[in-house]
Amino acid sequence: MNQPLAYVHPGAKIARNVVIEPFTTIHNNVVIGDGTWIGSNVTIMEGARIGKNCKIFPGAVISAVPQDLKYNDEDTTAEIGDNVTIRECVTINRGTTDKMKTVVGDNCLIMAYCHIAHDCFVGANCIFSNNTTLAGHITVGDNVILAGMVAVHQFCSIGNHAFVSGGTWVRKDVPPFVKAAREPISYVGINSVGLRRRGYATEKIREIQNIYRILYQGKNNTTQAAAVIEAEMTASKERDEILMFIRNSKRGIMKGYFKSN
Repeated sequence: MNQPLAYVHPGAKIARNVVIEPFTTIHNNVVIGDGTWIGSNVTIMEGARIGKNCKIFPGAVISAVPQDLKYNDEDTTAEIGDNVTIRECVTINRGTTDKMKTVVGDNCLIMAYCHIAHDCFVGANCIFSNNTTLAGHITVGDNVILAGMVAVHQFCSIGNHAFVSGGTWVRKDVPPFVKAAREPISYVGINSVGLRRRGYATEKIREIQNIYRILYQGKNNTTQAAAVIEAEMTASKERDEILMFIRNSKRGIMKGYFKSN
């Protein structure tokens, strides 16, 4: 460790090859894994659990107490996976009694000035662009991209492989494999570019497109559309994932986009 002008609490558990730059503060009850680099002026507070080979840039604050008036100094955590890059001035709060932890999965890139609030669960391989903000109790799947200045309402869910366009206000759940944009947030197609980059075959992408045509371009409501998808589309991992997401949605899924006459 290199911390000539850093403060590391003696109760913190830091792997031997972690690099800590000057003017960083690491509190008690912190665990940091092998190969992680922590830049200058970072604050890592009690309850942080940071994995291997992460990069945390200046100004970031990890595991601060939740911005939630119900929080009463419970022993909670903020858990960061392996190979995560956290850029300048990112804030990630620890959990409350709801889930007791906030989690960011492996291989994520969290760009400058993003905020991830208490009790959020973020999957692996996600990219959050600058100034994206997650309120509390949000679930984000794997391989999700949130473009710049996206704001997500508390208790929303975003499915695997979704893409949300910059400046979007996410007030409803965003199903897997889709692109979301506009105000109010709407379905604007499937994330075919992202799916191809991740090895999805053309036939599989077409299958996902056909599922969402039934959901968003038919005349049925969401419940009826889900029944049609289950009856008419061949069972597959992707079909079942979409149906499960729709049926488990608590806030309701976003609507389709229709031009006014």
